[in-house]
Amino acid sequence: MSTELQLFGLRHIAIIFAFPILAAILALIQRRLSPGSRGLRFGLALILFVNGALFYVYHAYLGHSLFPNYLPLELCDMSLFLIIFVLLIPNRAIFDLTYYYVMAGASMSLLTPNLSQPLLSVITVQYFVNHGLMVTAVLFLVWSRQARPRPGSVVRAIVALNIYAVFIGIFNVIFKTNYLYLFAKPHSDTLLTVLGPWPWYIVSCDGVALILFLLLYLPFRKSSTDASLLD
Repeated sequence: MSTELQLFGLRHIAIIFAFPILAAILALIQRRLSPGSRGLRFGLALILFVNGALFYVYHAYLGHSLFPNYLPLELCDMSLFLIIFVLLIPNRAIFDLTYYYVMAGASMSLLTPNLSQPLLSVITVQYFVNHGLMVTAVLFLVWSRQARPRPGSVVRAIVALNIYAVFIGIFNVIFKTNYLYLFAKPHSDTLLTVLGPWPWYIVSCDGVALILFLLLYLPFRKSSTDASLLD
């Protein structure tokens, strides 16, 4: 049996749908627990932390030097830190950023994975668990009515993202790295493939991010219910 992942093949589609289904189940459980129950949040945070650390432990085990090419500087790495923080220490301002970065970034990584190893390899499993559980965690917080993005969050998320990209770009220049794909596109087919040549695809990414963030905010545009996460 082939262990290769076919883009939008049966296995890939099953992986994509598994995480929202898990989020729905966890949200239903949370809504039946006593108010303020933190067990599911803490459990998700722990799993995300351990799985995220596995990536670096595995590369260290293979003898790869973690600096400068294996540092947690990608957008999904930042999203991982943010969602773990929100799960442990609920904060509206942090969730305003986390919601968009995870739902536009990590979900896109699930849809168009940048992978070169078999489906059952350590790196591939870690990749899907990492990105998938980030999506699960955000949907869980929203569907269990523990959090929602606030008015003005789209602008704040875009501004923060561009500030972060500037600092990562400086790091890339100094250490000849390619975090956030600011210097070159990934080798596999992703959304960047159709966004034009360098450096114009970076500008295009900003436009795509703004559109995605606005679409992600639409379900909350007319809602007057505030988030239940407390600062």
